[in-house]
Amino acid sequence: MKKQRKVKVAVLVSGGGTNLQAIIDAVAAKVIKNAEISLVISNNASAYALTRAENAGIKTAIITKKESDGSQELFEDRLIERLKNDEIELIVLAGFMSILSERFTKTFERRIINVHPSLIPSFCGKGFYGLHVHEAALAYGVKVTGATVHFVNEIPDGGEIILQKSVSVKKGETPESLQQRVMRQAEWIILPRAVELVSKEIIANRKVSK
Repeated sequence: MKKQRKVKVAVLVSGGGTNLQAIIDAVAAKVIKNAEISLVISNNASAYALTRAENAGIKTAIITKKESDGSQELFEDRLIERLKNDEIELIVLAGFMSILSERFTKTFERRIINVHPSLIPSFCGKGFYGLHVHEAALAYGVKVTGATVHFVNEIPDGGEIILQKSVSVKKGETPESLQQRVMRQAEWIILPRAVELVSKEIIANRKVSK
């Protein structure tokens, strides 16, 4: 029986790359069996995520809006060109601090996933990123928060939900402590699982389209 070709994944990053590390570790632990990280792209040349990728022997690229004369269209053109040249089948946004246009998301429909640090539809959409999400959750007084992995479309955090995991809010919690716990107890668990789930779907669709 012919061995199934793994799905080529590109991870788009802007910062420290803890979610990237979770995916790298999940591939090594065979939690992810049907995909491989082929490329890590950052829009920030000093992102530590690039070092994580290099340490794992993964190819990296830096594509910035500044180098594209501040043009979103040129920036996305360069992204699309690189992703297509590397035959990327699945794109994972892992702390990628750039809103992508409808043109970009339509080019890779149902092929882009993102992890968001709340239980969508709570505390999501424009302006809700990083610590802001946890500050809002605590200000509202929720007893349960969590993380969501979803497909990406033109609406920020508006795509179809793939997986969610809840995390209880502790008494005396700070936005920083909550952020750490949501990452450890939810994001780093469901993001690799979602990569595997969507990769299986991509492989199944390959067979159908043959």
